[in-house]
Amino acid sequence: MKKTIVILIVAVLIFSLPAAAEVLEKSWDEILNEADGKTVNFYMFGGDRRINNWVDTFVADNLKEEYNIHVHRVPMGPDDYLNKLLGEKQIGRKTGSIDLLWINGENFKIAKENELLFGPFAEKLPNFNKYIDKDSKSVTHDFGYPTEGYEAPYGKAQFTFIYDSAKTAEAPSDFAGLTAWIKDNPGKFTYAALPDFTSSAFVRHVIYNTCGGYEQFYDMGEAEFKRTIQPAMEYLKEIEPYLWREGESYPATQAQLDNLYADGEVWMTMGYHPTKAAGEIEKGNFPESSRSFVIEEGTISNTHFLAIPFNAPQKEAALVAANFLLSFEAQYDKMIPANWGDFTVLDTEKLSEKQKNKFKNIDLGKATLPLEELEAHRVPEIPAKWVPIIEEIWSKEVAR
Repeated sequence: MKKTIVILIVAVLIFSLPAAAEVLEKSWDEILNEADGKTVNFYMFGGDRRINNWVDTFVADNLKEEYNIHVHRVPMGPDDYLNKLLGEKQIGRKTGSIDLLWINGENFKIAKENELLFGPFAEKLPNFNKYIDKDSKSVTHDFGYPTEGYEAPYGKAQFTFIYDSAKTAEAPSDFAGLTAWIKDNPGKFTYAALPDFTSSAFVRHVIYNTCGGYEQFYDMGEAEFKRTIQPAMEYLKEIEPYLWREGESYPATQAQLDNLYADGEVWMTMGYHPTKAAGEIEKGNFPESSRSFVIEEGTISNTHFLAIPFNAPQKEAALVAANFLLSFEAQYDKMIPANWGDFTVLDTEKLSEKQKNKFKNIDLGKATLPLEELEAHRVPEIPAKWVPIIEEIWSKEVAR
């Protein structure tokens, strides 16, 4: 009897392993053949029309034409798709409904720690091996958390402030200048209530600039972290009376903050995307006089990624789609502001001169800072584990 039980356990283990191993042991040609005619369910943030349109047209059209793969974009935020995957994991659902995820930061950390992801798959992608600097920390780590091949880079973002140059002749140059501007222009600045993604990043800038820099947060316990960020919470309470509506309420979302800016109620907004101002001007949403700025101390940048769920029904098709999104053609088209304006993750040293020049010749718009200025002012993200703690403390101490 005991021997029978041991054999059954071994059999269960053997049959639970192949899902990842079998797919990743296939040649790329075999993966292409298996992907032919399949549909990729791409779950992603759906709150930006330009991004949605780019996926629905450029990505979908090219994957259909080149690989006979259909793309079904599903607008769903990380909280919802992580809950969905966690539920499927708990009930042992081996075939789910999600093939590809747009993910990063604390959401990736949660997914990986709960074994919700397929992989490691990144080095299976030909374009990852051809174009990506595999040793770059922006590839090997996501908000300080090791990716270990369970994510493929998708694009790069950097936080920028946006102001109306018709109402403010000169943008603040450093954090002290930004603070002075807020106090000198009462009611003309605010940020969205956390956990809004962009405004949460704004609060992390406050932490970096009031609590002693970002390096310390990579080696710190929770109790110490909570003590260390208290000066930031005090700062946020200090500027509250100078905010829109005297800080009695905050916009619920970044979209609402952008609307306040577009209507002239506030004179600054923000974005975790360097070409945001140019894109919004082009769409007719922001005034032509809008411009971007970063502070001397630097603004946070990160890489966003693609991942494949543990129970993705079409893993081969998801691999082909992820590989296409790392192609020069996709990365170039994505960086054009009218399409999206998302910065490339490709290592320029691995590009041909013709490809480099194509990137250089993209018109990023007069509202976008030069790439050299952005690169000179990049600082890394805080470790993912601290983000929900910051948001919780803000809600308790600042929002009240």
